[in-house]
Amino acid sequence: MSADSRTPHRAVLGTWPTPLEPMPRLARALGLGADDLWIKRDDLTGLGGGGNKVRKLEWTCGVAQSEGATVLVTTGAPQSNHARLTAAAGARLGLDVVLVLAGAPGSSNSGNLALDGLLGATVVWAGDAALDAAAREVAARLRQQGGVPALIPFGGSSVLGARGYVECGRELLAQAPDLAAVVVAVGSGGTMAGLVDPLGSARVIGVHCGAVDDPVRTVSGMVSGLSGTPCAPETLRVRLDQVGDGYGVLTEQAMAALTLTARTEGIVLDPIYTGRAMAGLIAAVEDGDVVSGQRTVFLHSGGMPGLFGHAATVAKAEAALTASKS
Repeated sequence: MSADSRTPHRAVLGTWPTPLEPMPRLARALGLGADDLWIKRDDLTGLGGGGNKVRKLEWTCGVAQSEGATVLVTTGAPQSNHARLTAAAGARLGLDVVLVLAGAPGSSNSGNLALDGLLGATVVWAGDAALDAAAREVAARLRQQGGVPALIPFGGSSVLGARGYVECGRELLAQAPDLAAVVVAVGSGGTMAGLVDPLGSARVIGVHCGAVDDPVRTVSGMVSGLSGTPCAPETLRVRLDQVGDGYGVLTEQAMAALTLTARTEGIVLDPIYTGRAMAGLIAAVEDGDVVSGQRTVFLHSGGMPGLFGHAATVAKAEAALTASKS
């Protein structure tokens, strides 16, 4: 990252460094050596159920605080992990939170939506409207009412928010100096971008989850902003083969990855992000992009509460339980 004497204010929200743990049984199941596969536990970041968004929110909320914000406004899908953790950050910092979510209320308020309510957030349903425009309208209304809103970007991902994953990359270099590759879900792009800054593009494998239209250019833009020099999109390693029928739709590969990880290591992933990322890692082993004899790290970016709001995943998990008892 380029030197900057005007370093933004950073709020303290998480517990660092997060652990780096071996996954020998999963490694052997994939045909790797027992010491080849490790997991960076960013599901254990310590706030509001954990997850990668905490690192980003330390920076975005820190700046919001320094600018006198009284309310955080952000956007997301109904089961957004970022929305949940923005609600938690607001509670920790004494700020109101308004979540502008796509669509309309559904039949279930489980998963992240239940936690949004527990944490005291207000939800505004945007219907089919563009989320950014809806959030700006909410912010304008709050200003008219005397509030000082701060707009937190979708997924917490911006050049500012990505600073959190620059720090994570540095943690990884200290924990695993022999790191050959880190595999990470690509949602809004800030996590991968932050990792590329200290680790270099050759050591970061992103797995596109369908949250943005052009993940490669999204990530390259943030990497360029962090370093101050252009990042050529073609230098990034982004797998595009795990989106399936769309962002919110459970894929067979993700369900298989969820199940294998749970049954070999006792680690629970989510169906949208980390399940797809693990499916991408498995595919990378199969096609020779991840090889035996080198240390590969899977970044667990959290998101487990969202599993309980994803009806298809819950149904498949419960069906497996029924089958095991029959």
